[in-house]
Amino acid sequence: MRILFLCVANSARSQMAEGLARRLLPTCEVLSAGSRPSRVNPYAIEAMRELGIDIGRQRSKSVSEIDPAGLELVVTLCAEEVCPVLPGRVRRLHWPIDDPATDDPQVGAEEQRARFRVAREAIRARLVALAAELTPR
Repeated sequence: MRILFLCVANSARSQMAEGLARRLLPTCEVLSAGSRPSRVNPYAIEAMRELGIDIGRQRSKSVSEIDPAGLELVVTLCAEEVCPVLPGRVRRLHWPIDDPATDDPQVGAEEQRARFRVAREAIRARLVALAAELTPR
């Protein structure tokens, strides 16, 4: 199965989903992208490293770089933002997860880490459920 995770910046939620899905769905081809790609957020890298998953070599990609041919599932992770759209007939899931990244100078490093852990765990819980659904019985 070929799965694409989408959010706006392709820097946090979709990157963590890509890393987690590679671990939890090892037989799937997993991709991520965004409508306004930036860079993989260092807090996302750190949050995933806590689970022994290295996403430090992943890069933010534009949805325009993704070939929709062969995609079987598209998962959007936007909460308040407008999620990117990928045309075509494909199964779609929407997991509205708040963006853990913030430019607010009032949010310190420890709070940032906590926000990324919350997002990571929300994504992981949904992926565990998806893995159970995709596993033949």
